[in-house]
Parts: sequence; structure tokens; C-alpha cells
Amino acid sequence: MQMTHFRKLRIANRRYITNSHLYSTNPNPYYQIHHSNSIQRFNFEDQLIEMTGGNDVTETSLSCVKCGKPAHLQCPKCVELKLPREGASFCTQDCFKASWSAHKSVHLKAKLSTIGTNAPWENNIASPSDGWLYCLRKGQSRTAQMPHFDWTGPLRPYPISNKRVVPAGIELPDWAIDGIPKIEPASDLQHVVEIKSAEKIERMRETNRIAREVLDAAARVVRPGVTTDEIDAVVHEATIAAGAYPSPLNYHFFPKSCCTSVNEVICHGIPDARKLEDGDIVNVDISVCYKGVHGDLNETFFVGNVDEASQQLVRCTYECLEKAIAIVKPGVRFREIGEVINRHATMSGLSVVKSYCGHGIGDLFHCAPNIPHYARNKAVGVMKAGQTFTIEPMINMGVWRDRMWPDGWTAVTADGKRSAQFEHTLLVTETGVEVLTARLPTSPKVFPWLD
Repeated sequence: MQMTHFRKLRIANRRYITNSHLYSTNPNPYYQIHHSNSIQRFNFEDQLIEMTGGNDVTETSLSCVKCGKPAHLQCPKCVELKLPREGASFCTQDCFKASWSAHKSVHLKAKLSTIGTNAPWENNIASPSDGWLYCLRKGQSRTAQMPHFDWTGPLRPYPISNKRVVPAGIELPDWAIDGIPKIEPASDLQHVVEIKSAEKIERMRETNRIAREVLDAAARVVRPGVTTDEIDAVVHEATIAAGAYPSPLNYHFFPKSCCTSVNEVICHGIPDARKLEDGDIVNVDISVCYKGVHGDLNETFFVGNVDEASQQLVRCTYECLEKAIAIVKPGVRFREIGEVINRHATMSGLSVVKSYCGHGIGDLFHCAPNIPHYARNKAVGVMKAGQTFTIEPMINMGVWRDRMWPDGWTAVTADGKRSAQFEHTLLVTETGVEVLTARLPTSPKVFPWLD
């Protein structure tokens, strides 16, 4: 699943601090930030101003939150929120940046305390009693009216239901309560590809087996008339029944337990009240957390009678993944995966999405390496035994470019044409590759070219 794990490639608007004065090299109020597998735009005033800058701290007795040295700078967002200076003081810009992934949660908690709620979506005074509302702001807001947008295709968002409950006894990732991953962004594993121990590999096998069984449960209910919210309910219950946590749930405020991407949706579609229609294609993306590690896979399914062009799209996407997996072994460069996928897709007259990539996975939901699926990419590194990562090509009928819906999650094709995706979590072995999310003998027989 291409979820929001942050790794900066470039920032269009940089701010620096000199003698406590904050200034900008670019008046554009937006910046670009690269997730392990996506590039999206965020409002500068909501994000970057909190990450850089500072005001003089007149009290010389204050210590840096990060290193304990005398502090001379203060987080401007903490000042705005009137938070205690003791928790907002830093000695240098470097200490501030190094503390950011954990420090920003202080701001969110302060905001939540002022509105008297445990989660942003609960503060919607327009909420009808049944909770069905349209999603906004990456899951942090709801509205009773469909947002205005220049839709690229025929699909429209539908209202979504309330966040599903995870029972006591399930081990929770650190974002489950407040929506903010804390360990992941600051981990060294964003830069170093982990070689997993035999014990961790065994846990990865267990977890990915659960993920496969959950996806198979979802596949069995895909048919015309079923809503994607109902698919999400099946996914949620199957995950919980296995003693696992649905990794997408509340990850950067994602409101559901899986992603369901219909027709022109490339990825990150939010399960909602829309009923699947005869002729649709739908991708169901499953991620679970069990025994401290994550598993991740997805497949694109036919809904009823699907036209020939869509069938060819889905089959070609499946073949792209299979051909990419076939080259995985120690010594192969990560960037070669994109060459293989791009070659097969373009031979079929299709295009490869460039905005979202595969990723490392294990203790962290998203980490190094990045796995681009397009040709002439700049992925760094070579495969080694013990590494685990996903390959998840997204292939479009038309142009490769994407647009983002107002919900902040749903990525759609820029021209409204259909898109398909398949994903596996892989383990590099001494002699080749092990597909940790491989289909089982009990998996539903839903793909004609396999059955």
C-alpha cells in the first residue's frame, strides 16, 4: 500500500533562520514532500512553518528539548498555540528538525484539547446520527455536502461511515490513537535497507499469510451491488479475527481499514457507500500489522461482466508484477524493476504511474528501499538476501499522470481512464525470491488467465 511515509526529495519553499528572523526563498505557499511512494502537495502554513523557524527565547535558563543545551530558539507553532516554553525550546535548527517527527504531535494534542475531542473527525457538528459524511483533509474532516471538484472521470465520492473499532487485546501501531506515526519518520531504516534476522523473517511470513487470507476474504464478496464500505467491514473483521491490526486505519488519519480503488482511481481509494456496478474493476489493498511487523498486498478484481479493454489492462498489470518478481535476486539493482515493468506496459500501449512506488516493509509500514516502477528511475542500491520490500505497479489505460481528490487520499488518473494495480511483499533469498503474499490453494479463482 502506498501510504504516507515521509521522505523529502525536494522542497520548493525553504525557510531558514538567522538571528531568530524567519525568511523564505520562495513566496509560493506550497511545498512538495516525497513519501516513500508518492509526491503530494501540502499547505505551507499548515506544515513547513511548524518545522522551521524560531523566536528568541529570552529566558536563558531554558534547555533544548532535544539535547539539553541552553536554548535560544522556540517553535513558532508552540508560540501560536501558547504552549509552555519548556517543551518548545531548541538550541539550533538542527535539533528542531531532528525532533520534528515527535514534536509535531504536541501541536495536534493541543488543538484537540481546545475542541474537547479525541479525534478530528469527531468534531463535526453537522454529523448526521448515522455518521455517513464525505471525507476531507486526508481524513481529518467531514462534510455533509459533496465537495466541488473538476472530476477527471465518471466516478464520484460517496459518504463514508464512522471509523471502525479495534477491540482491546490487539497490538496497536503508534499511529492508532492520534493518527501520527512517530517511530517511522525518524528511523534509520528510511536510509538503510534492513537485512532481517531469521526470527523476523518468520514473523514476516506469518503476517503476510494473514494479509493474504484477509485479501482472499475480501475477494469473495466482490460483486455488483456490494459497497466498498461493506468490503472494508469484511477486511476489518477478518484482520481482527486473526489477532492483527489493519495497518491503514488512522495512518496519517486514513479513515478505513483498507483501500478500495475503483475504475479511474489509481490508489488510496476510501471505502464508501457507493455500490459496485457491473463492469467496474476494483483494487483492494490490504495491509496488516501482527507481532510487530507489517504485511502488504493488493489485487484488482472484475465486477460482473467487464469490457475487453479493462480485462487486458488488469491482465497486463498482473504480468508486469510477475515479470518484475522474476528478476529479484541478490545483486540486482532496485532500479531494474522499473525497466522491466515499463517495457511490458508500453508494449501493450499502457502507461506506468510515476508518482507512487513500492517500498521496504517490516517493523515499519514504509521504509527503504524505494521501488519505482517506471524506466530510467534513480533508485539506489542492490538487492541482498534478507531484504523485504513490495513491488506494486500501477498501470493506466491513458496518461500516467494523476490528480488528487478533495479527500486528500484518492489518486485518480488525470484523463479519467481506468487504472489497475497488483502488489506482493517479497523476501530476497540467497538464490532468488520468496513471495510472502503468494496466492494459496484456497484463494478464490477470480483470474481467468490463472484458473
